[in-house]
Amino acid sequence: MTRDSSASSLIVGGAASSPRAPLPTLPPLALYIHIPWCVRKCPYCDFNSHTASPVLPEQEYVDALLADLDQDLHAVYGREISSIFFGGGTPSLFSAEALGRLLEGVEQRIPFAGDIEITLEANPGTFEQEKFVAYRRLGINRLSIGIQSFQQEKLKALGRIHNGDEAVRAAGMARQAGFDNFNLDLMHGLPDQSLDDALSDLRQAIALNPTHISWYQLTLEPNTVFWNQPPVLPEDDTLWDIQEAGQALLAEHGYAQYEVSAYALAGRPARHNLNYWSFGDFIGIGAGAHGKLSHPDGRIVRTWKTRLPKDYLNPAKSFQAGEKALSNDEMPFEFLMNALRLTAGVESRLYPQRTGLSLESLAEGRAAAEQSGLLQVEPSRLAATERGQLFLNDLLQQFLN
Repeated sequence: MTRDSSASSLIVGGAASSPRAPLPTLPPLALYIHIPWCVRKCPYCDFNSHTASPVLPEQEYVDALLADLDQDLHAVYGREISSIFFGGGTPSLFSAEALGRLLEGVEQRIPFAGDIEITLEANPGTFEQEKFVAYRRLGINRLSIGIQSFQQEKLKALGRIHNGDEAVRAAGMARQAGFDNFNLDLMHGLPDQSLDDALSDLRQAIALNPTHISWYQLTLEPNTVFWNQPPVLPEDDTLWDIQEAGQALLAEHGYAQYEVSAYALAGRPARHNLNYWSFGDFIGIGAGAHGKLSHPDGRIVRTWKTRLPKDYLNPAKSFQAGEKALSNDEMPFEFLMNALRLTAGVESRLYPQRTGLSLESLAEGRAAAEQSGLLQVEPSRLAATERGQLFLNDLLQQFLN
């Protein structure tokens, strides 16, 4: 199959959905761009990332990304992009020249919103002041910096290539390069981590005054080194103490929790991520990227791209590996799997607006979830209770058909 082949032959998961009400308006549209290379693969990482060769195929990959986007353009109906997220891997391994050519090519194909948010993931070990100044000049206006910890023994255990001093300097360099909006990515529940260790990391992150902190617990995922060779992780009681004390510390310093693992200063939540959680649309381009697009006739289609970089760059292979139109039965779970990650949930009216289905399709699961104390009894909102946030999987089970 060549890249010009129709992706319709790749539909997975049965017949397309039965017709549903046309969507009154299409949701905001975002773009996710996957750069799959890292300096080194971390032992906990289950993302589609691969150790980089000494010379990256920047030109070839940018060409492929734009060709990939070309094949998705028919599905976006002249809409504009509200946000772009460069994820990985380590996108900051790419030169400003390559990313500039890519952004220029994207904007030639799809108009950008006037207030577009463009986020680039970066690791401290890849920071070069000149490069990041150039990124900012391209219009990239938000960074997400993968710190994970500031403590050397923890960084070593996690297989990170930077040290604590480099992590601190990275935040300063980001600000000097003109980024007044940046996230620090931080883990807790690390091997042999104590409550004091975890809070020390969090205090250091807060002292750097980021606008956003992603703070989440290390989990052991299949197909990782840690899954096959598990490190000694803190006991459950310690993990609970870390969670409670950390949330209190973040709140004390003005970082409001708006999603399971996301905390932001007032007015600074990640717009790109908010679009995900509110069941917005996104095009996914790049090796292994996923997308979700709504159509005016009510169809909602998830797509996924060829995973391995060598296959993605092979002109004889298709960019798209598969697609699936969501059925009416799947819609409650699909919508709530995203929306209930938000601590405030979403307005109930968003469900029919984004799915084309009536609120009645949620009635049975909603009643059971409210009765079990997992979902708030609030007709105008769909939001988990505090208990529901702790047992989100149990809550979502109420909406599986």
